Amino acid sequence: MSVNPRVKSSLLWGVIDVLAFLVLLQGYELYTDYRYTVGVKVGAALVVGVGVPILTYVADGYLD
Repeated sequence: MSVNPRVKSSLLWGVIDVLAFLVLLQGYELYTDYRYTVGVKVGAALVVGVGVPILTYVADGYLD
């Protein structure tokens, strides 16, 4: 089964951005001593994980 390169690229950007977001959030927590709940972290990661692939898929269509 072959995946469309545009879809594959969008999904990979989503994974990269979720990981980057979580690293930045952890750094913020370490720097400020403020702790977010697991629910907030998961919810924000889901928003990033769904929003970024959609935006990169759409933007790739406009930029080509």
